[in-house]
Amino acid sequence: MTGRSSVSLFICDTLKFPRVPARVSEALVLRTYPLKEADLVVSFFTRDQGKLRGVAKRARRPKSGFGSGLERLSHVRMAYFQRENRELVNLDSCELIRSQFDLVSDYWAAVALDYFAEVSEQLLPSAEPNEKFFRLLLAVLDRLRAAGGGDVWRAVTYFSLWAVRLSGWLPELHVCLSCGSLLDDPEAPERAFFIRGRAGLICAHCRRTLGAGSSWELSAESRVAAAEMLRRPPAELSGADWGPGTAADLRRFLVQQIESHAERRLVTAPLLEQGSVEAGPYS
Repeated sequence: MTGRSSVSLFICDTLKFPRVPARVSEALVLRTYPLKEADLVVSFFTRDQGKLRGVAKRARRPKSGFGSGLERLSHVRMAYFQRENRELVNLDSCELIRSQFDLVSDYWAAVALDYFAEVSEQLLPSAEPNEKFFRLLLAVLDRLRAAGGGDVWRAVTYFSLWAVRLSGWLPELHVCLSCGSLLDDPEAPERAFFIRGRAGLICAHCRRTLGAGSSWELSAESRVAAAEMLRRPPAELSGADWGPGTAADLRRFLVQQIESHAERRLVTAPLLEQGSVEAGPYS
């Protein structure tokens, strides 16, 4: 009888608490939240499973096995356990592939990292793989690192443009959304304007007709820069390093597109815009 009881108990315990094999995914850490006294909730973006959230037990303790692997935008190999019908996974460990620690000594590079993480957190749906968005993040991080944080504004603009495009929200930048006229007609080029809460660009005539209040101009130079960014990776873009005032109008336009579709204001966007304003439009 004793032998049968022990065998029965063992089978019951195994069925009730199945051990799910760990999955290991290449990932970028987006954000962490404190949980209880020593744990963290971690939002991380995996190459193969999309954006996930998990609990890292005892991660806030000084001798945590996670170390610096859970810092913002750390590139890691994350080991985790998934259980069916559970929103949060259980994080087992992470192996650091590359840290962004060297970039945080530059203020604007640090702000850019916060911006990348916030936009990714807002735009990426849960548990939907997006290989192109993952490669976009790696590309702009590599560009920042190669420039020693000195090409922040081009990296931010490039990321914003492609984040909007990969989310399916990038409107045509060479046509008036209202009347359909070509903005870049070589014989009669048009000025282009944008309005918060309205997708796309409008020409000067439609701007007057619509009685648009607060509007901003998107320069022809910025539209040309956007067209090049859609054709080339960040490392192959032409021109010298950008200053904070370069293509500031394009960044404002893209941020407004992101905020309109995410239905919330970005915390980091005003910091970037402040840098552009302080520098002036011709920096």
